[in-house]
Amino acid sequence: MTNAKERKKIIKELLHVTDEEFSDEELIRRLTMTEITSGAEKEERPSFGQRAADAVARFAGSWAFIFSFIGVMIVWMAVNIALAANAFDGYPFILLNLVLSCIAAIQAPLIMMSQNRQEAKDRKRAESDYKINLKSELIIDDLHRKLEEVLETQKKLVREMENISAKAVDEKSKCQIKQ
Repeated sequence: MTNAKERKKIIKELLHVTDEEFSDEELIRRLTMTEITSGAEKEERPSFGQRAADAVARFAGSWAFIFSFIGVMIVWMAVNIALAANAFDGYPFILLNLVLSCIAAIQAPLIMMSQNRQEAKDRKRAESDYKINLKSELIIDDLHRKLEEVLETQKKLVREMENISAKAVDEKSKCQIKQ
């Protein structure tokens, strides 16, 4: 990880702490107790327009829409070809083109609104994931540092035990020589 000042700054940013000064241990303890995702699950109720945009996007992006659309177009053309001279929309199907253009003109902005809402949700989710990953990295880094300290202490204890053992062997050998 980076230097200690940068680490403290990141932790304070995650905790939204401003002026308070904490030790490394206190910062890590507060960080582990902090829920990063608490605000991510809360979502405001979408408006009628937003729900409509989502519904249109959901239906317009389905096979049911494609097949029903093709079906309506085939029926439209078949009826107009069968009526021949009395057709309400003769062969070049100008009215059909107008209807298709109007559908596209209405459908495109609704789909884009839905995509924008989904993008905003994805952005919030990505930010939450970033904070969770950063929190995990800081905690793992702290655990790694503590484990290194434990290993160093353990090495010192082993050396001391070896010294004590060597002294005990020396004293025992001195005692045996005296006897």
